[in-house]
Amino acid sequence: MNAADASTSPVPKVGVRAVRKGFKSLQVIDGLDLAVAAGEFVAIVGPSGCGKSTLLKLLAGFEQPDSGAVMIDGVPVSRPTPNAIVISQHGSVFPWLTVRENLMFGLGGMEHAAQLASADHYAEMVGLKGFEKAYPHELSGGMLKRVEIARALAVKPDILFMDEPFSALDALTALKMRIELLRVLREERHTIILITHDVEEAIYLADRIVVLSPRPTRVASVFAIAQPHPRKVSLPELQQIKDAILEQLGL
Repeated sequence: MNAADASTSPVPKVGVRAVRKGFKSLQVIDGLDLAVAAGEFVAIVGPSGCGKSTLLKLLAGFEQPDSGAVMIDGVPVSRPTPNAIVISQHGSVFPWLTVRENLMFGLGGMEHAAQLASADHYAEMVGLKGFEKAYPHELSGGMLKRVEIARALAVKPDILFMDEPFSALDALTALKMRIELLRVLREERHTIILITHDVEEAIYLADRIVVLSPRPTRVASVFAIAQPHPRKVSLPELQQIKDAILEQLGL
């Protein structure tokens, strides 16, 4: 790339440059580079213990790199921001609040009527219309995950960081949630970075799949997924990508 090209290159929505991160004598991330464009869906897979969750904490501002930089819109990330929301595998729905109250949480600065309208809009968007007054203990696991996604969307973030969001669900419910997520993203476009152990999930959802190396981790390979949604992971070309990723993971 020449100087003229570099000067006109778009700034990535999320940029990671030569990031290194360790804990005491354990080097976890070693010179990792990554660029994610606005509106892109990127899935990150890698061997267990390679540093995927550490990378997500760096991206979200919960940890700081030892060297290198993590940036959003070209600005270094120094702390968590409401512009980038994390949806984790552990769940974060408040059990003492109704669905509507959970969705209104974080909407401070808006008039109460606007908070109600926004909460009901996102409840309907994720298929929870009619359950606005229900408490979390009255909902299934899949419905609770819908509440989490709706609550994240309600604050209108540019970026969603998703850490194994469907791993605690049974296989059928997880598949339904992936379909539901893609439906929601057709209505509201977000930049998404998904951490997952499930290669088929990554292929089903993402525009690109980034494969990390064993620890100390760096990017081992990147696979672009050109097939439009809805996808059949059983397609021969997608099966070839799956086999290549599994080979990268040593399987």
